[in-house]
Amino acid sequence: MPETTSQPSSNPPSAAQPPASQPSATQPPIVRGHRKERVGEVISNTMAKTIIVRVERRFPHPKFKKVVTGYKKFYAHDEKGEAKVGDRVRIEETRPLSKTKHWRLVAIVEHSTGVTRVAA
Repeated sequence: MPETTSQPSSNPPSAAQPPASQPSATQPPIVRGHRKERVGEVISNTMAKTIIVRVERRFPHPKFKKVVTGYKKFYAHDEKGEAKVGDRVRIEETRPLSKTKHWRLVAIVEHSTGVTRVAA
């Protein structure tokens, strides 16, 4: 029968260190991943806590190379109901809040003047 000798471990556990599962007060807050942001114009705020934002995108046409303007509508969550039609707002991507709503209002960049433009 082989003899077993107990050898002291090279790194004994220290009672002074807290377990890793407990957060300490010196740890920085958890940083989220990069989220997409868009700036656009509010075109509707008739729904409760939801605004529709039209975002403009300018790009060269793939074949003709002329600069084309494309528009896309995004449904965004507006918790306080502060955005009005015509405001320029910044929206940020978030988890799905409903079937169509995947964005939330971050800030109002510019308030609308309340004057509607007339086509000349």
